[in-house]
Amino acid sequence: MTEDNEIIKVRRAKLQTWRDGGRAFPNDFRREAMAADLQARCRDLDKLALESTPVQTAVAGRVMLRRVMGKASFVTLQDVSGQIQCYLRRDDLGEDVYQTFKNLWDIGDIVGIKGSLMRTNKGELTVQASEITLLNKTVRPLPEKYHGLADRETKYRQRYLDLIMSAESRRVFEIRSMVVQHIREFFVARDYLEVETPMMHIVQGGATARPFTTHHNSLDLDLYLRIAPELFLKRLTVGGFERVFEINRNFRNEGLSTRHNPEFTMLEFYQAYSDYNDLIELTEELLRGIAETVLGSSTFTYQGTTIDFSQPAERMTMVQAISRYAKIGEDQLNDIDQLRKLLTGTNREIPSSWGLGKMHMELFEERVESRLEQPTFITQYPTEVSPLSRRNDENPEVTDRFELFIGGREIANGFSELNDPDDQAERFRQQMLKQSAGDLEAMQFDQDYITALEYGLPPTAGEGLGIDRLVMLLTDSPSIRDVLLFPLMKPGVPTT
Repeated sequence: MTEDNEIIKVRRAKLQTWRDGGRAFPNDFRREAMAADLQARCRDLDKLALESTPVQTAVAGRVMLRRVMGKASFVTLQDVSGQIQCYLRRDDLGEDVYQTFKNLWDIGDIVGIKGSLMRTNKGELTVQASEITLLNKTVRPLPEKYHGLADRETKYRQRYLDLIMSAESRRVFEIRSMVVQHIREFFVARDYLEVETPMMHIVQGGATARPFTTHHNSLDLDLYLRIAPELFLKRLTVGGFERVFEINRNFRNEGLSTRHNPEFTMLEFYQAYSDYNDLIELTEELLRGIAETVLGSSTFTYQGTTIDFSQPAERMTMVQAISRYAKIGEDQLNDIDQLRKLLTGTNREIPSSWGLGKMHMELFEERVESRLEQPTFITQYPTEVSPLSRRNDENPEVTDRFELFIGGREIANGFSELNDPDDQAERFRQQMLKQSAGDLEAMQFDQDYITALEYGLPPTAGEGLGIDRLVMLLTDSPSIRDVLLFPLMKPGVPTT
């Protein structure tokens, strides 16, 4: 750290010299070409071709490499597209300008260079400088090139530094942008309307999760940051928008882990005159298209496991999944006393309010979920844990609901929507009882939503898909923090 302080001291002295010259932080340099564009444009031009027909250009970026060799020097500039080498000669620039380069420029500085393209004897495309401009004098040194930014916490806290140093990190967020763009185009092409719904809710609802709370001073009103946009999107379907989607943030007051960040991005969409089976097929089509667009293949590797989006995903009910992976017979799964014994064997107390469905859900999450590596749709979720889902016609104890699991984690949750206002009102009342008993994730009674259902929600299916977790899969990222530009961190001082 002492060494860094000395470097900063020297750089600040250079900055002051630059300021004293009267041209610090200029804003009149205009870049004419990106590094990658020049590399592509000149791919087939050899040394002789560039000498016979000079190509003039102006590039700008951050100095990532600097080799000073007396009367001539090389610098490597990095812009958002890539890197390009520049050749600086005293005879081309003049003594004063060249000395300014030698005395003031450091690795990390942002500069502009005008000149003509050439190839070195080793064949590397290079800008031979005729003019150079220092655009920003950086005070702090970049991490050492070959070790890069090794500390993961520093990567997350100082993402800007991570992006400077790591092409791999930049690629992750380029893929993320491509994923969102593909999703948007996919749904617009299928006549969905993209909408935005409120981030602050008067009533806690839309999913079973603990909310963040805030307060509106002028109205003297407590509000909740939204857990999910579901109830507002279904209001729009009541209003006649039969296909809607939203890509936006949700907020859940839960712990931090490799899979969870309290603020996360979701795709949520609703389609009238459809059921959950229609959405399963739509989801497979969406995921296959995303993989082929951003990776060039529907098959890819995640943490050493090959994931295949080209084939239909396996489907099984929750009871079937528990029976297969937890080796618990279906007779036991229908015996609430035996289930209670199984769960209390994990050294915890089971609330007396838990019914058969809640226990199924707990067993599934504890013993099955992490083992679902390949794309798998789990169906027939218990009604007890699905307060917004339509009951199954043949078995009202379960719902027409699915969750999609890939790589041992939930990626999507969808279901045929409950559009019976009386049934929904009763489900809300059951949620209120749970909340009164201390369940901080239970929903509140949303009377306006019940009123909307009384005006008539057509048969509808809806789904939420976690974009962060999907990007984790496509970029082979082990932690959700790797795919969030600025993940939530405990307060701390940057280590660099």
